[in-house]
Amino acid sequence: MDEQPVSRTYAVTGMTCEHCVRAVTDELSTLPGVREVRVDLRHGTATVTSLGPLPDDVVRAAVDEAGYELGDGGA
Repeated sequence: MDEQPVSRTYAVTGMTCEHCVRAVTDELSTLPGVREVRVDLRHGTATVTSLGPLPDDVVRAAVDEAGYELGDGGA
């Protein structure tokens, strides 16, 4: 059974520099099924491509572990 990749963009608050980008990228990349993470510092977003939908609480925990907060917005 082949799963189609799913991409979702999350708002991430508190990021101010490239260190922030790396921390968020590293934490989100460890989630099961994640294939790609793209963090946009300027817009304060993280786009995650995974093999299936990720539960919001799992994404929130990973962002929290990196030291930042998942914002209210998401696309």
